[in-house]
Amino acid sequence: MPSLFSRWKKTDEAPAATTAVPERAFSTPTPTNAAHAGTIRVGMGQLLVEGGEPLRNLERAARMIGEAAEQGCDLVLLPETLDFAWTHPSALTEAQPIPGRFSDLLCQEAARHGIYVCAGLTERAADGRIYNAAVLISPEGDILLKYHKINLLTVEQPFYEVGTTLNVIDTPLGRLGLNICADNYIDGLPIGHTLARMGAEIILSPSSWTVDYSITEEDDPYREKWIKPYQILASYYNVVVVGTTSVGYIVGGPYEGKKSVGCSLAVAADGIKAQGKFNEFAGELIVADLPRPQRPERGTAITARLQRLGYRFDELPNPA
Repeated sequence: MPSLFSRWKKTDEAPAATTAVPERAFSTPTPTNAAHAGTIRVGMGQLLVEGGEPLRNLERAARMIGEAAEQGCDLVLLPETLDFAWTHPSALTEAQPIPGRFSDLLCQEAARHGIYVCAGLTERAADGRIYNAAVLISPEGDILLKYHKINLLTVEQPFYEVGTTLNVIDTPLGRLGLNICADNYIDGLPIGHTLARMGAEIILSPSSWTVDYSITEEDDPYREKWIKPYQILASYYNVVVVGTTSVGYIVGGPYEGKKSVGCSLAVAADGIKAQGKFNEFAGELIVADLPRPQRPERGTAITARLQRLGYRFDELPNPA
C-alpha cells in the first residue's frame, strides 16, 4: 500500500443576495455561557493537492496523518476532494465508491496511527452519481460519518450532485458534525445552523479556497467571506468550527491556472484559535489545542440562547 499526504480553492461567485439580509441578524455577539470541558488537539493539514493525481495526493495525506499522530493530535482534518482535486475532470470517470479504494487507504492510516481522520473525497455512488464528500474515520479505521456537500458553487455543479442529508455523531472528542467549504458561506449558513441545532459541538469542514494566480496575501479576499460566518456560528451556538484547505496550483477543469492558498481556520466562541498561512506553497500541519464546548441547550432552549444574544428570527430580507 502506498503511504499518503498535501495543499489548494475558491473565488467563485459570491451570492449578491446576502447583502439583502439584515446585518444585525449576522452580527457577532459577545459570547456568554461559553462553557468548555477541556481541550482536544486538532491537526489542520494544509495538503498539496494535485489535480488528477489521487495516489500522490493520498501519499501526502498518509504522511500528514502520521505527522499529526506524532504531535499528539486527537484528530487530523484534511482538505476537500483531496483525491482528484476540486472540479478536476478526471473525477467524473475515476471517482471511487465510499467505502472503496481511496477511503480504505485513509482508514488504514487512521488505524495505523490510532487517530481520528476527517477528509474530503470524491464519491461515485451506487447509482453512478458523483458527490463532493467528506468522511469521518475512527482511530479503529471505521467510517463513522459520510457527508455530501450541499451548497455547491455554480462552477462545480457539472461535477457533483447536491447532498441531501446532515448528521452528527457522539465520540469521545465530543459531538461532531461535518460540512464542506462553501457550506460555510453566508448564503450556506443554515447548514451550520442545522448542525448546531442537532447538537454539534465541533463542526469539521474540509475545504479548498481558490484565488486568481495574481492574488497575494495582502489582497486576501477571504477575510470576511470565511471568518465572519465561522464567528457567527461559533459565537451564537458555542461551537468550534474548523476548516482545513488545500494548497497548490490548479491544473484542469474550470479553474485551471488559479491557485489554492491554504488559510485554514479554527474559530471558537471567544474568537480565532488557529490560522494557516495564505500561500500556495504553504503545505503544513497546523496543530491547535481547541476547547471542547459544553452545550446543554436543546431544541427551543437554543432559540432562547440566540434571542438573549440578539439574534432575530422575525425579519424578512429588505426589499430589492
